[in-house]
Amino acid sequence: MFQQLPMYQRLGDQAFKKDLTKTLEFAKHLGEPHKKFKSIHVAGTNGKGSTSHMLASVLHEAGYKVGLYTSPHLKDFRERIKINGQLIPEKSVVEFVNDHRKFLTDAKLSFFEMTVGLAFDHFAENEVDIAVIEVGMGGRLDSTNIITPEVSVITNIGLDHTAHLGSTLPEIAREKAGIIKKDVPVVIGEKNKATTPVFTETAKNQNAKLIFAQDLRFPKYSTDLKGDYQNKNMKSVLGVVKVLRDKGWNIPEECLKNGLNSVKLHTSLQGRWDTLQEKPKVICDTAHNKEGIGLVVKQLKKEESQHLHIVLGVVSDKDLETILPLLPKTAEYYFCKPDIPRGLDAEILAEKAAEYGLEGRVFDSVSKAYEVAVDSALDEDLVFVGGSTFTVAEII
Repeated sequence: MFQQLPMYQRLGDQAFKKDLTKTLEFAKHLGEPHKKFKSIHVAGTNGKGSTSHMLASVLHEAGYKVGLYTSPHLKDFRERIKINGQLIPEKSVVEFVNDHRKFLTDAKLSFFEMTVGLAFDHFAENEVDIAVIEVGMGGRLDSTNIITPEVSVITNIGLDHTAHLGSTLPEIAREKAGIIKKDVPVVIGEKNKATTPVFTETAKNQNAKLIFAQDLRFPKYSTDLKGDYQNKNMKSVLGVVKVLRDKGWNIPEECLKNGLNSVKLHTSLQGRWDTLQEKPKVICDTAHNKEGIGLVVKQLKKEESQHLHIVLGVVSDKDLETILPLLPKTAEYYFCKPDIPRGLDAEILAEKAAEYGLEGRVFDSVSKAYEVAVDSALDEDLVFVGGSTFTVAEII
């Protein structure tokens, strides 16, 4: 299936489908599994993965059987589909593909459409109490958008995937607001003058209760996810927990606290401000757009180190003009290309980076760039690996 089905993770634009027709046909073929479990739908430019994992951890801690669907994966395809932190068994994936191979081939489904069907089928078959479903891209026409959830979440809006979602914040917000369903409450993580009117109008049209997490007052909570930016994601999570409690879901305060502090334990989430070693300290983060990189650079400045080494690899559809100016000029760079078809050639990346005063060496693989960076760093130095989920996936 990796080879046969178009996969956005590897190919980019040519694998992207802006249509729900085939997803709905596949759901019908599977017996409409998405109608057999309750769910939470999570969209947003940044933070939707962390938010989804936090929610799954909190609900798990509260004693519920929790499905979790996220994308992309780092090392193993099965990371995308979990129940109470357990990866979908390999046997289940193989049986599913064998059972539905004719439909998958005849209908010319994309990789993402197939995976969404597999996830929903797995959750229905295992009778989860609730599933946390992360949007792949956008919202309105994303394959996950056939569910009617208990609550929808939109973490924030930034300029990413502009070729598909629009080139302005209101346009992108409109696509993401497409997950707002009739009479289903929606939590918006971050307020923005450009996007608030879009959410207000959509929620009104759908008779959906609109909650801006930023406006809610909560006691201070902590989480085992260490990026400073997780405080913003936590507000979205707390907003969702409030909605669920109001709807009768039993989430005791102790379970909320424990769940937020056991995200890695319950979900095995990786790649979010992850410290991989000390002396030299190595940190990786999957941030890959202007807003995400901006937050990461802000936190890098807080780290005490003698010298900063950055292993940088990106995909070809990223707007480098918005990302490269944010990166520190004082760092030493190790440019590389993630090992996927849509990875950007390291030479091109280095040339572009030089225009912004970012200097370094070019390597023919992420692993080689990483190895040289760690070898070159003194114990007091800091090595950061990032630029793309796929760059991080190769060293984690």
